[in-house]
Amino acid sequence: MDVFGYIASVFIGISLGIIGGGGSILTVPVLVYLFSIDAALATVYSLFIVGMTSLAGSVSYFKKGLINLKTALVFGIPSIAAVFLTRTYVVTAIPDEIFSLGNFIVTKNILLMLVFAVLMLFASFSMIKKCRGEDCFPSENHIVKNSAVIFQGVFVGFVTGLIGAGGGFLIIPALVNLLKLDIKKAIGTSLFIIALNSLFGFVVSLSHSEIDWIFILKILGLAIFGVFIGSRLSSKIDGKKLKPAFGWFVLVMGVYILIKEIFFQ
Repeated sequence: MDVFGYIASVFIGISLGIIGGGGSILTVPVLVYLFSIDAALATVYSLFIVGMTSLAGSVSYFKKGLINLKTALVFGIPSIAAVFLTRTYVVTAIPDEIFSLGNFIVTKNILLMLVFAVLMLFASFSMIKKCRGEDCFPSENHIVKNSAVIFQGVFVGFVTGLIGAGGGFLIIPALVNLLKLDIKKAIGTSLFIIALNSLFGFVVSLSHSEIDWIFILKILGLAIFGVFIGSRLSSKIDGKKLKPAFGWFVLVMGVYILIKEIFFQ
């Protein structure tokens, strides 16, 4: 299974490079199911892998002037605060065994994977659905925009802190729909925000996690290789066309995780 895990690591980076998100939501399932890493530890590993991969991917977008730093800070500050609170107080407060329903015992690992699966389903729907005209760019006043961006930032930070997903599938729609950023600039800005959130969450988690640095550096190297491939392909392939296809893949993965965690423990 390790071979498939290493191949999947490259595709994590390719997805991040092309559409600025999506690949990060595969990191935890890859670590848990292909490398047999404990789910709680996998969220920590994912924060590092996703953060460093996104940072590497954002470099090419920065050179092209496709990162809006002001927007990244406005979105990123509430996100980072939410990441800190989630990793410090929420994740550490979840008991190893939460409750049982007959013979089915809900552990911390199962809960994290179930939450992850549900999030994958919502993410897949946002990638698959099509929008046209005003539906893609709803008109909102300035105050509503700022409030919505802050709320979205807090929510993304919570998601990142809880399950180690970068949240690009949430960030990009917010940047495009609320702030009217060009899709290419939204992707670059998303990568930078994901990097900030994920790496901050990883640093917060270091004190209560044992890190296998050799292992995660191997995965990171493959993911960064993939993100540079994705960045090159992004100039030749329309990410809007790839997004629905990737969405269907994420949907299948989410359903698989739900079935496995509920019926095959």
